[in-house]
Amino acid sequence: MSGQHFFKASSVAGLLFGCLLAVILFTRPSSAQSVEELRHRLEQLPRPWNERVHRITQTEYEQTLRFWTDKHPEWLTLEQIGQSVKGYGIHLLGVTDRSVPDDDKHVCLVTALHGGPERSGTSTILHLVEWLLGRDPEAAEVRRKQIMLIMPIVNPEAYFETDRFGNVHGIDPYTGGGPENWDFTTLTYKRLNEAPEVAAFLSVVDRYQPEAIVDVHGIGLQEFAVEQLGDRTMYQGQTMFEVTGSAYSNYALRPWDWRVTEAMVDSGVQAGYPSDRFEADAQRLFWGPALQPIADRFWLGRPNFYTAQYAYAKYHSLLAALEVGWEESGLRRLQGLLHLGNEGTPGQPGYPVNHIRSFCGHFISACGVTAAERRRSRVELWESQSRFTQAMLYPQTDGRDTYLVALTPEAGALIQGDKMALLDALRSRSEMDAEAIRVFFEAGPEVKLAAEPAARPPEHPVATAPPRHGLCLKLRLPYRDPQIIDLRLNGHVVAEDAAGACRRYFADGFTQIEVSMPDDRLAATDLLIVTCAYVPDTKRSHGWTPPVEVRQQLERLSSRPQ
Repeated sequence: MSGQHFFKASSVAGLLFGCLLAVILFTRPSSAQSVEELRHRLEQLPRPWNERVHRITQTEYEQTLRFWTDKHPEWLTLEQIGQSVKGYGIHLLGVTDRSVPDDDKHVCLVTALHGGPERSGTSTILHLVEWLLGRDPEAAEVRRKQIMLIMPIVNPEAYFETDRFGNVHGIDPYTGGGPENWDFTTLTYKRLNEAPEVAAFLSVVDRYQPEAIVDVHGIGLQEFAVEQLGDRTMYQGQTMFEVTGSAYSNYALRPWDWRVTEAMVDSGVQAGYPSDRFEADAQRLFWGPALQPIADRFWLGRPNFYTAQYAYAKYHSLLAALEVGWEESGLRRLQGLLHLGNEGTPGQPGYPVNHIRSFCGHFISACGVTAAERRRSRVELWESQSRFTQAMLYPQTDGRDTYLVALTPEAGALIQGDKMALLDALRSRSEMDAEAIRVFFEAGPEVKLAAEPAARPPEHPVATAPPRHGLCLKLRLPYRDPQIIDLRLNGHVVAEDAAGACRRYFADGFTQIEVSMPDDRLAATDLLIVTCAYVPDTKRSHGWTPPVEVRQQLERLSSRPQ
């Protein structure tokens, strides 16, 4: 048989065999046999729904709070900060080691704004309180380094009666009923008389101005009618896919630092609990109004304004949200967040909340030695940052860095124009060494001042008083160990010192330099100019040269007679 005929015969035989195999594999047994096999397989599954979940009562909840307070008076305080329409108390727990002064502690607020219909949020927080009051060394470290504020049940009527998101007026404390309930000019909530739950939350935020807020959500565990039991009950085994950091519906509610999210995710994973990462796992970009015609290609979440975002808008608080399917998972992820609060991020203590304004790798940051001092500075700067103008010499040049910050509109006008005009204007300012600034400017190749003007329009009424709690100007040099040849503020030499007026450290691949301006020095000027000359610790160059063969070929071509 020729090779061609053999191939055809083999192909036909293979096709027939494949069809026969498909018939064997996919022949379905009778319906009754299939169903019986399914029943047999399902009988092998665990049946957690046969176990009941205890539904905590208001009496049990409040008695537990009093028990904890009596047992741990050295760590725990209890306060009723509000009352629902029907008279339920809204409670705030404070956990910290009172033998350690509070002035260098960061403040972390943990809430369950959906604690009515999403019951595992509240139960996770109650597990957290037990852990914080226990003997775990990490819990003791949290008590020493942080002030924990805890609101396990913000909407008590929903938790103890209705299992619904809204209060008696239909307002959901989590969303606040929508952005239309806010006056964004004054950052005030317009329906406080109808939402005592929202009022209680806002009062805590206003009083403590926390560095971090995490809101814990989860599964409902709502009561369901169970016919064979003759009552309404909750059962074990309900769960959901767990997500960490943000809200599916509102991607504007999230930590701005991915390291915060990953600290929580990693802590959960180490305990055996994975997390969904929102748009990262869905592999989708964020949506914006201009993209509406192709909205189906983008992440389903939309930017919105929920109640917790008041703390960001007013005080620059770090926000996070959790969806909890299992309380242990929620607890472990919260522990990951608190561990970050204990350890800080590279070069910075506590939660990363101090950068108030940024411009091309330069930052206006909160100033202070203690957490309390930085908190006062952070809040003040955040309120006034929109009237600051920032600038630098441009193009940016290796070995040289500049950062200019104007605190008033008058000073802002100086650094938005020609650099020579600025140098001329500085001669009349007694707080400046104008000649030193001129020498630095003229020694480099930069051609202009690049500026980011104040965010508010000129007609917006803003205070012109200088910050009362100081500020810090931060530079980042893209080298591990450059030699600082000259560092000046307003033309005057700045030296690294133990008091913290100038600090240098290496973090995130940068040599970071912080120049602090306390309030007494800020009172003398509304314009800050930092100049830095440095020698890199490694030589870098630009450009690209074609291969030798290409250059030789071009030379031969150019040498030919025309």
